[in-house]
Amino acid sequence: MASGGIDHMMALIIFMAAFLIFIGLFSQTMQTGIAYERHNALSTKTSDLLDNILLNPGIPSNWGQSDNAIVGFGLQDPDYSQYQLSSSSLMRLTSTQSPVYYNGTYYSNVTAGFGAYLLAPSAKSLNYSTASKLLGINGTYGFQLALTPTITVSIQKISVAPLNVLVNVYGTGYPLANAPISYSLLLINPDANDYPSYTMISGTNTADSSGSAQLVFPQISTDNQCYALIVSSYLDGLQGIGYYVHDSQSLTKTIVPLIDSFQKRTILLAHGDSVGQPPQPPVPSQLNYNVSFVILTEDYTLRQVQLDQSTSVGNLVYSGSGQNYASITVPNNDGILIVTYKNNAGQYGIVMMPWRLDSLAFPLTFGGNPAGQEWVTTDLRQVDIGGIAYQAKLELWNLQGYSGSG
Repeated sequence: MASGGIDHMMALIIFMAAFLIFIGLFSQTMQTGIAYERHNALSTKTSDLLDNILLNPGIPSNWGQSDNAIVGFGLQDPDYSQYQLSSSSLMRLTSTQSPVYYNGTYYSNVTAGFGAYLLAPSAKSLNYSTASKLLGINGTYGFQLALTPTITVSIQKISVAPLNVLVNVYGTGYPLANAPISYSLLLINPDANDYPSYTMISGTNTADSSGSAQLVFPQISTDNQCYALIVSSYLDGLQGIGYYVHDSQSLTKTIVPLIDSFQKRTILLAHGDSVGQPPQPPVPSQLNYNVSFVILTEDYTLRQVQLDQSTSVGNLVYSGSGQNYASITVPNNDGILIVTYKNNAGQYGIVMMPWRLDSLAFPLTFGGNPAGQEWVTTDLRQVDIGGIAYQAKLELWNLQGYSGSG
């Protein structure tokens, strides 16, 4: 009898152990299935949200050309259909880059590299928190929207005397073999004029099988010359833009353009020493400037648009006793503001600012940070911004843990 009781006890223990193992395996299988459904629901939400952002213009439809508050968030160009985005609306998005401080105001920083700025007042820009509320996902989902040019045009200086630069044209992971190239060199005229002008030298070339081309400019024979080079390339309906800026080697002062009003299309020109927090120590410095505005034509060349002559030339003095600046109004076109300037020592500089994101094919990242999130889903779209091909990527994650619905 004792032996039979022990057998029953052992059988019960084995049964309970098997039952617990089964429950564990079943629970793990169920959790895997539930996680799959939740991830799938989040993926569907990502696709829907991306189309919601890209296929409606927002409210009001012209909010990119206004300084007022936004009622509904969307990026589609109201004059077009499909995935064509409003370049003016994109200018009002707050970048994830660190903001720039000037004269009591912070500016959203979309700057892509040396020699070209795109700084917009944060108070008049659309920030991540407001966009989340307008999309109806505040507190539920986090997102990040990245807009990257589909075609990358890079410019590398090889040598001087004469200037020789290498242009590389790439698509998404591949070179654009035999792509046509159009370029404009803006060469500063080192004359006695207090307000320096530039000469535009334009031409065309063709990339080789590796997407590369060399451009030679015999007009430049020393590194002390100041110039900017803007290169456009295009193939099969896709277009990209790149730029390169070179100042006088010993030049230490600069001019910084900052957007003042989207609606009035006004730009402030600030002395570089007054930008930043805190600004540079008050060492008196004067910069004489000359401002112009160019647009990219249908044949991929630059054409200058007339500005108000009374404000397009002048000087900026930074002495620490106040913030000296100038105000410029630009035309209602996608284009590039070009500022040439010189100091009292005869050293020259040039700085550019795209009016609209696409004018120099600037990338933009808007939204939160997906790093460290448990699960992030991604979706992509090919979009057009002012004729420039971009890739729009949306990353989405759940802020409240997973729920049963998407």
